[in-house]
Amino acid sequence: MKMKMNVMDTISQRVVTLRRDLEAHNRAYYEQDAPTVSDAEYDALFRELQALEREHPELQSPDSPTRRVGGRPLDAFAQITHAVPMLSIQTETDTEASGADHFDARVRKELELPDVAVSLANEIEYLAELKFDGLAVSLRYEQGVLVQGATRGDGVTGEDVTQNLKTVRDIPLCLQGAPERIPPLLEVRGEAYMRRDDLARYNQKAIAKGEKPLVNPRNGAAGSIRQLDPAIARSRPLRFFAYGVGAIEGWTLPATHGELLIALAAFGFPVCEHRAVVHGARALSDFHERMGALRPQLPFDIDGVVYKVNSLELQRRLGFRSREPRWAVAHKYPAEEARTKVEAIEVQVGRTGAITPVARLQPVFVGGVTVTNATLHNEDEVHRKDVRVGDTVIVRRAGDVIPEVARVALEARPEGTEIFELPKICPECGSHVVREEGGAIVRCAGGLVCPAQVKGALIHFASRRAMDIEGLGDKLVEQLVDSDLIKTPADLYTLTAPELAALERMGEKSADNRINAIATSKDSTLARFIFALGIRNVGETTAKDLARYFGKLDALRNADSEALLKVPDVGPIVAESIRDFFAEAHNQEVIARLMEAGVHWAEGEGQADAPAGALAGKVFVITGTLPTLKRDEAKALIEAAGGKASGSVSKKTDYVVAGEEAGSKLEKARELGVKVIDEAGLLQLVALQS
Repeated sequence: MKMKMNVMDTISQRVVTLRRDLEAHNRAYYEQDAPTVSDAEYDALFRELQALEREHPELQSPDSPTRRVGGRPLDAFAQITHAVPMLSIQTETDTEASGADHFDARVRKELELPDVAVSLANEIEYLAELKFDGLAVSLRYEQGVLVQGATRGDGVTGEDVTQNLKTVRDIPLCLQGAPERIPPLLEVRGEAYMRRDDLARYNQKAIAKGEKPLVNPRNGAAGSIRQLDPAIARSRPLRFFAYGVGAIEGWTLPATHGELLIALAAFGFPVCEHRAVVHGARALSDFHERMGALRPQLPFDIDGVVYKVNSLELQRRLGFRSREPRWAVAHKYPAEEARTKVEAIEVQVGRTGAITPVARLQPVFVGGVTVTNATLHNEDEVHRKDVRVGDTVIVRRAGDVIPEVARVALEARPEGTEIFELPKICPECGSHVVREEGGAIVRCAGGLVCPAQVKGALIHFASRRAMDIEGLGDKLVEQLVDSDLIKTPADLYTLTAPELAALERMGEKSADNRINAIATSKDSTLARFIFALGIRNVGETTAKDLARYFGKLDALRNADSEALLKVPDVGPIVAESIRDFFAEAHNQEVIARLMEAGVHWAEGEGQADAPAGALAGKVFVITGTLPTLKRDEAKALIEAAGGKASGSVSKKTDYVVAGEEAGSKLEKARELGVKVIDEAGLLQLVALQS
């Protein structure tokens, strides 16, 4: 008797531990969008808890993770109670038999159908489709108009993310079709997701702007939908697939789930083309295998396929368990992870100076490719995961594209490993590396001399708003750097026409024109020169403010943080960037060479020389497309009249000039009570100075 009690105590404690761990993993996955274990590990824990509760009904509890879905709604969003619960579906993975066989056998048992071996005529018709790796959402349409969008939440209560979902271009704001065919009420369920190529393009732009890239498509989709600012969601490349319905009024459903998807497509919803109506378990397994082979070529992430009984009448007969429908199952693919060893940790310097640690690995086959390198993202990530040379690590392909180290197998760590630290100097140019306060990315401060940054620095230096060197575009810069003719912007002014003429597709006349354009650019302004230096966080407007305030380059170069913070709109981060840039000896050497080459401007562009006019001291923000003026032209008008054109709306903004498709800046102006005018209003203000 005592032994039996000890066994039950052990089982009971295991159930408590599993529930606690699963709840923690749920919070990390659904609420923080930062999963702590792989899907395969989570599924194994979930199945173990299900089995224990099934074998010991006395241990079942209404608050068990097996009785609910996902995590609670974030407090920042209003809560929505789903009219029809958004239940998850049971997951199958292949063990001794396929997930398709298990599912088909359960359905037959529930429907009291004979075994297939007895009668092939009794094979059940199924709809097979993909299991997308995004965020499940529900869209509510009343009289054909989208009135509400929500996340799954815990399956009963979700988060109101209507405004964010309205920014997803795939989601129709109004249902398509003849008015008499539009249901008075229709809730459509589906998946918000990101394509891999969309994510890659977004991250390239984010990195170029010094912003943090998104980790993978799933996190990108979930994080975007749950942004408090809809403007951020609108900037993300989100998409949507419809796969089911919730509450319905005034619409007679078709006979099958496959026909339901066709009807949703007619209403204007995107429906994935990779689906099939099949008969029997063998056909389901064939679909699973076929989609698994196709998986690497798909433009979006999937982690399995979904099987549904196709007949909606049979779906109703089969009904639901407490947590999931009996008529559907997810058949997942094995996790695309593998174990290997870290042979070295090196750093790479990107085009914006961002320094990224990279793990060099013993070759390992993951997700269809051999992986030898994996990103560690940044210094914080290396320390959080505590990755060291010699460690055994679990590697996965983030979004099936970029290999990353998921975690360290600490139990396999050898003795004598050392904590990794990023270098204090850039491995490319020897300049100091800096990290902005509150930021995660460490950057090289040698923007004018670093080989990894030189192409971007030169393109910026020669751009129209900077030194305005006509004809010095991206392709020519590529040729000049690859031919080792220039290494810094100062080298532009020592180029000769014969050197240029020797380049591919560059004749003598073209070479002469480029040399003349370079010579013409020597006569500049202090504001243009400051902007051309490419100091991090110093845009065109800030460069003008610095030129007006200090008047001389030496005054700016020698300014301390206290002096810099007196400049309008220069905060601690911008001041730190300026100080770091001028503290780097390599940058000072290039500036000295530029001056020796004859680059000059009229000294004394100080505060006393700031233009006066009808708009003196007024701050403007331009948003949207103006009817006749380009944005640069509008900015020039404002500045010529003594005003300042800013890039962001704040309490210090005097006017917002709004054109067509004005976005979040217009909304913020209204919130702050900033006066909004159109192009005609701006021209009227400017005309007052004459």
